[in-house]
Amino acid sequence: MDSLLYDLPALTIRRISVSEMDNNVYLLTAKGSGQVLIDAADDLPAIQQLLQDGAADTSAPARLAVVATTHQHWDHVRALKELVAATGASTVAGTDDAGALPVAVDRPLGHGDTVAVDGFSLTAVHLRGHTPGSTAFVYEDPEGPTHIFSGDSLFPGGVGNTQKDPERFSQLLSDVTERLFGAYPDSAVVHPGHGKPTTLGAERPHLEAWRARGW
Repeated sequence: MDSLLYDLPALTIRRISVSEMDNNVYLLTAKGSGQVLIDAADDLPAIQQLLQDGAADTSAPARLAVVATTHQHWDHVRALKELVAATGASTVAGTDDAGALPVAVDRPLGHGDTVAVDGFSLTAVHLRGHTPGSTAFVYEDPEGPTHIFSGDSLFPGGVGNTQKDPERFSQLLSDVTERLFGAYPDSAVVHPGHGKPTTLGAERPHLEAWRARGW
């Protein structure tokens, strides 16, 4: 299956689904040479094929510069150690999840930090609740919609699992409301950790219903 989702002016976005958990792995490849992979979830050979596919998106020699992890849960990190060993890429993750990852995190991220590679940059958005350090990565395309890689914090139809903890749910919904819906336009595309994409505009009318139902 073709992994190409978007061919944007400055970069391409590719996605594959791996494992029995239907985990999304995203690859952003600049038209320069920088690559960022988001969530090395599982299946190193499939990820290596994704990197090869992405390398064809640029005329320059592509290089995996950064592996970004949205959160610490095991199903999102099963290929992380192998991928870092194979590529030498640096690693980033939210500060409060960094210590739980199977590799040393080269740069723990706080809310609003920027991850810059050759050709583009991503903004880290801390979304507390699914895990303490869950982080979305946001690419603001100067010529089109913003792209939000939300991990397991925002999906079509609701926020991520907070194990029926009302405080965690309230925190996650508040962060998502303020830091995503309050910061980016309806046209922003949401790329979740599992399943299909959506937009902020498609989900915005349901925020109060999510709060009322409690999940």
